[in-house]
Amino acid sequence: MCDHPTGPMRGKLSLLLLMLTAAPAASQPLPLSDSARVALVTILPGRALYAAFGHSALRVHDPVQGIDWLFNYGTFDFSDPWFIPRFVYGQLDYFLSVSDYARSVQFYREVEGRPIVEQWLNLTPAQRDTLVAFLMWNARPENRTYRYDFLFDNCSTRIRDVLERTLGDALRFTHRAPETTFRRLLDLYVADRPLLQLGFYLTLGQRVDRPPTAREVMFLPLELKAAFDRAQVRRDTAWLPLVARTDTVFWPAGHRPLPEPAWPWPTVLGWLLFALGASATLVAWRRGRPTTTRLDALLFGLVGLVGLLLLLLWVATLHTVTAWNWNLLWAWPPHLVVAVRLWRRRPPTRRERTYLVATGLLTLLLALGWFFWPQELHPALQPIALLLVVRTAARIAR
Repeated sequence: MCDHPTGPMRGKLSLLLLMLTAAPAASQPLPLSDSARVALVTILPGRALYAAFGHSALRVHDPVQGIDWLFNYGTFDFSDPWFIPRFVYGQLDYFLSVSDYARSVQFYREVEGRPIVEQWLNLTPAQRDTLVAFLMWNARPENRTYRYDFLFDNCSTRIRDVLERTLGDALRFTHRAPETTFRRLLDLYVADRPLLQLGFYLTLGQRVDRPPTAREVMFLPLELKAAFDRAQVRRDTAWLPLVARTDTVFWPAGHRPLPEPAWPWPTVLGWLLFALGASATLVAWRRGRPTTTRLDALLFGLVGLVGLLLLLLWVATLHTVTAWNWNLLWAWPPHLVVAVRLWRRRPPTRRERTYLVATGLLTLLLALGWFFWPQELHPALQPIALLLVVRTAARIAR
């Protein structure tokens, strides 16, 4: 989500740039006519990885003043050479940008082919002006940057926060969060990408296996859209729907809001590898041949590397949702040492045997209770854990 790369602002935006760099919004309010309106714009998920969860922005349209701007909290600079390292470390800054609405829609419609839906807000002139004034202040260079958080501070939650801040007690959200977890919510958006889904299950720890609150669930643009549909705003003494009208700007024929689940090939592949490994172990044992090979070195080496990555994501980054990861109970980082000894065909020492017995028993316990632990583990990884147990036993029995 939050998928708007940086780009130049031209044409009618020159007036806005001048105002943003001249004085605070409080001293130079944007001159809006009575025809001015504000809308929540929801861009549905797309095929690109950064677009997998959709996008949210606010449109300010005043036909009298010739204003049609899109305020976008999902802007990032992908040309930054440190973009990927900052993202992995959890120190990635996003910012609020302002772009020409027509140009932005053209990109989402013609380049990415993503549906676009607008919800026009039922605001009084005073409420509208307060909201737009805050957006103008927030878009100033010294105010626009924020520390991005995938689940708790992104392009959608920022819009929620803006409305709560500017409307105060005049805004009332009445929706309920789906009765599911953060992890299962993410599943819905990557169901057609089994490898990406596996990556989420592998790297996200126990903290995403709790249900989000009604406020937290708005980190997803489609959930924010649904929350706006059910929200109410107070005008004078009456509570009215927050959304006055919904317009479908663009919707490709046959497009589905969420993808269809794909064939679970990682799980099938995992069990195939287990069957091959277990069969080879049994045949070697019956024929009295060496029970460990350099393929075991590759297995333990890859698992150790995965464990090292998960450990670093926990203790060496700013991410909070990668902590307390139960996958570390089968992906042990010290397996890298075992892998080196296996590659050199060194016989196991007493200390190594003790280590293998301990990790093998813990891995077996984890695998047997795979679907009952506090963290939801991916089914494709269960056969890998069981294969580790089998090959660990073969190493010990040597």
